[in-house]
Amino acid sequence: MTRPADSQGENGESHPGRIWVLTDGKIGDDVQCLAVASGLSPSFEKRVVAPRWLWAMLAPYGPVDPREAPGREEGPLAGPFPDAAIVSGRRAIPHARALKKASGGKTRIVILKDPRFGRGVADALWAPAHDRLDGANAFSTLTSPHALGARVLSPPAPVPAIAALPKPFLGVVLGGVTAGGGADYSAEAARDLAARLSQAGRDYAAVAVTPSRRTPPAFLDVLKASLDHPKLFIWNGEGDNPYPDILAQAAALVVAGDSHNMTSEALASRAAVYIWKPKGLAAKMGWFIGELIARGEAKLFESAAPVFGRIPLDATPEIIAEIRKRLEL
Repeated sequence: MTRPADSQGENGESHPGRIWVLTDGKIGDDVQCLAVASGLSPSFEKRVVAPRWLWAMLAPYGPVDPREAPGREEGPLAGPFPDAAIVSGRRAIPHARALKKASGGKTRIVILKDPRFGRGVADALWAPAHDRLDGANAFSTLTSPHALGARVLSPPAPVPAIAALPKPFLGVVLGGVTAGGGADYSAEAARDLAARLSQAGRDYAAVAVTPSRRTPPAFLDVLKASLDHPKLFIWNGEGDNPYPDILAQAAALVVAGDSHNMTSEALASRAAVYIWKPKGLAAKMGWFIGELIARGEAKLFESAAPVFGRIPLDATPEIIAEIRKRLEL
């Protein structure tokens, strides 16, 4: 699905002709890239890179996998080159360099998050403020881009499980571990969090918990067994994901501080936001949380979560506008 270059939207706004999204399919990268691409143009193509083992190991420093090079049939760079490509993830950076070269520089490259190598290929490079990235082509915001802003501020009817919860309810958004370890999601951490949530939940008619794909099953099992509330909902992974509905309907949210994306999405809601800091957080995430608290955007979760007033925070429109300006779209 494409539209001609410099076509006009319903509001008369000019859109670039063809946009590709290039990632290796990781949900965190997709969330950001798809939000930016859809904001730049109502028509774009998502292309998933899948380099073979050697080239994946060499990324972002090495060359593109020859099987996925520009012009290779069935490859992610096949077909006429786009006007712009939104790229994220280290495995997709060699593809960005190859695309820029093969198009003679005509394809404008937008990279989301610090690629750590090959930053110069980007015509625009966004990174979160905690990465402390600088350069003529770079810019930063405190929170990350996502597509949930309208969904949580003007929500449709929630899924039945969330619609059935008495209000006010406390929403809990869990993160998890990464391939390199990181935040503490041990059984001990689960029992500690459950005790805190049990106390905070006394001020609420219900508690609704949604895990992420990274939440260890053992952590979730201990949390279920230890969290004490007469009206407790914990999503079991079946049916529609209630995550957006929890963000939209909760009076207050407790969100795991190990996920920059999920914290950013929670802050786009009208709920009071509390951040749970598991042990083992990276220093840059500690800085991010400290900055949010210092600015009054969120509070640190200890053992209570009373409602407080705040203005929704969403950097997505600012990021899209900056990319438009830098790429002259």
